[in-house]
Amino acid sequence: MMTLTINGKNHEAADGLTIVTLLESLGFGNKPVVVELNAEALSPSEFERRLNDRDKLELITIAAGG
Repeated sequence: MMTLTINGKNHEAADGLTIVTLLESLGFGNKPVVVELNAEALSPSEFERRLNDRDKLELITIAAGG
């Protein structure tokens, strides 16, 4: 098990988890989302990256409206 910080809160996760798998488990599977990993903004092509213990993520969903 590893500990991730997601939007400022600690979460326990399985070792070897990818960003795609994490997003799916959090209900963001097909939704547009911006991911920042350890203060680095990622493009969707980088979402196959494996996460490591103590990684810090910021997840921002994109929603239409005004």
